[in-house]
Amino acid sequence: MKIAVIGANGQLGSDLVAAFSGNEDLVSGLTHSDIEITDLPSVGQALEGIQPQLIVNTAAMHHVENCESEPEKAFAVNALGPRNLAVVARKLGAALMHVSTDYVFDGSKGSPYEEEDNPLPLSVYGITKLAGEHFVRAMTPSHFIVRTSALYGKSPCRAKGGLNFIELMLKLAKERGEVRVVDSEVVTPTSTAELAQQMLHLSRSDCYGLYHATAEGSCSWYEFAREIFTMTDTLVRLEVAAPGEFPAKVARPKYSVLENRALKDLGVNLFRPWSEALHDYLGNRVKSPSAESLP
Repeated sequence: MKIAVIGANGQLGSDLVAAFSGNEDLVSGLTHSDIEITDLPSVGQALEGIQPQLIVNTAAMHHVENCESEPEKAFAVNALGPRNLAVVARKLGAALMHVSTDYVFDGSKGSPYEEEDNPLPLSVYGITKLAGEHFVRAMTPSHFIVRTSALYGKSPCRAKGGLNFIELMLKLAKERGEVRVVDSEVVTPTSTAELAQQMLHLSRSDCYGLYHATAEGSCSWYEFAREIFTMTDTLVRLEVAAPGEFPAKVARPKYSVLENRALKDLGVNLFRPWSEALHDYLGNRVKSPSAESLP
């Protein structure tokens, strides 16, 4: 299959390129220098030259605080960008697989969100990502919308200064010997390597629609950090951060757990418990040069 992966140098995009290439697909990895998704002519020019059968979009404006201060830019990237991709995908007869987020929910449910639950985003980031979903649904019937949560992977996450949560925790432990982490936000840490394999598997079908795609189970950020330190035998004093110790500049969902109901109904859910994926990541972990260079 001919596949175009947009955001190919990102944390998820790099694992997607590896997954599709390992499946012997013909993959074109596109970065911001190759395509400007906010510009329809740029999207058309880049993709018409490739003629892909599947377009996978991981490009987004992820930084929640920056989205809040630059809502027009966030809307252009997170909403109009997917619209442009959907328009061109339909023109080319290609399917579009678009990555979305758990931040389309407000976190008040208290139990895992399923695909049919009503979205109610709290932030500009969540609002613009939800708008992107609506554009994709409206502009092309041949679409997969994949919502995921709390990603980590071997490639640097530029939106988070190059470090994912795991690398940040290990860095802070080494430098300070003490780490304080919030226990008030519940998530599902999800490996980009596992997500890439799930997206590859889903792409082989024509079961278009909305999918939640995260690891199984959930934990607080504090519990995630504790498991990281336990698995790596890291000597560190880990404590729960006091209420208000790390005040959020932007409202975030307190409970951000997704249920992979649609994948399970199709019998194609590949995800394992989050702790098993974390064990694999740590076992294969190689510190990246970009992580070493951070202060």
